[in-house]
Amino acid sequence: MAATSQEAISAADAGVRRAIPAPRRRAVRPREEELRRTAVRLFREHGYDGTSMQDLAEALGMHRGSLYHYIESKEDLLFGIVEAAMARFNDEVRPILESDAPPRERLERAVAAHLVIAAQEPDELTLLQVEVKALAPERRYRIVAERDAYEHAWRAFIREGMRNGAFGCEDERSAGFMILASCNWFSQWYRADGPLGVEDFAARFSALFLAALRADAGPRPREA
Repeated sequence: MAATSQEAISAADAGVRRAIPAPRRRAVRPREEELRRTAVRLFREHGYDGTSMQDLAEALGMHRGSLYHYIESKEDLLFGIVEAAMARFNDEVRPILESDAPPRERLERAVAAHLVIAAQEPDELTLLQVEVKALAPERRYRIVAERDAYEHAWRAFIREGMRNGAFGCEDERSAGFMILASCNWFSQWYRADGPLGVEDFAARFSALFLAALRADAGPRPREA
């Protein structure tokens, strides 16, 4: 298929390299950032329930009581971590999906932006998927609602492409699952010291997704 040829991948690669955003800077105090990074590592290695405030204090070389200068509870840390991760997707990917650019360009740029976040914050993305259940109901509902809204933005984008003839898939829900499952799982196996960079994978992912969503696919005939 032309959409998965080397030419298509090379074209997508050129567009993706232009699309990858610079890492977003956060204005936080150094000690707070050290606490956040340590919490991410320990929650990822031992699980949220398996990490105590004492574990955090020892890893930071602090007295346990000193942690309360920065947070009120362990849950505050988890909520801040997953909220910030979700905010990056909403701030950096959703505007691309909802822009007026051609569908192909939007898909390439959105995939690239999502993979950059997954590569830069793999542990945070894992916590976003796995540990949200540990949050109190109100906070859990908020994060799940934001995550659902992000998924719906992808589906709305695909549905728009279906309506204007840019995409020929049958079901935006399944197509959205395909794209997001692939992009989210990227954080589990990507290695920065590997032979291919994020932009290379983004180009290849985009070429495969565009092939799956190609406008000439048409609906499959249903079996009698």
